[in-house]
Amino acid sequence: MEPFDFVEVKVPAKAEYVGVVRLSISGIANRMGFSYEDIEDLKVAISEAITNAVKHAYKEDDDGEITIGFGVYENRLEIMVADHGGSFDLAQVKEDIGPYKQDDSIEDLREGGFGLFLIDALMDKVEINSKYGVIVLMTKYLHENEVGLDDDQISTTQ
Repeated sequence: MEPFDFVEVKVPAKAEYVGVVRLSISGIANRMGFSYEDIEDLKVAISEAITNAVKHAYKEDDDGEITIGFGVYENRLEIMVADHGGSFDLAQVKEDIGPYKQDDSIEDLREGGFGLFLIDALMDKVEINSKYGVIVLMTKYLHENEVGLDDDQISTTQ
């Protein structure tokens, strides 16, 4: 398996913590060398995913938690947002995850349809696991590292 760092952040399922997570993703993406535009896209996507989790995961329960996981690879950043607050069993998540399809029933995704369209537009890959709560896995590639030997030749290693 390729090496990566995994950073896990847990926040209360409250809108006021979105900014904390935006700062986290901004710091990680900046250290990885993402462009300013990509960092802005990442911040919008993670805000949508968290807002969606806050709105739909804890309608009655005020003390819910959201867990955010960052998989920091050499060529990409994988971001997981889970609305059930537990720690990630990465192997389990990857095993049970499937691609987000625009015809997925919006009810199945806790009415979070619009935010997912936006996330899908901003990220390179979006996958959903709704087995235990909803887990959204978003991937953004560091395009600078995807370039082949000639500067003008983009490799297709995605």
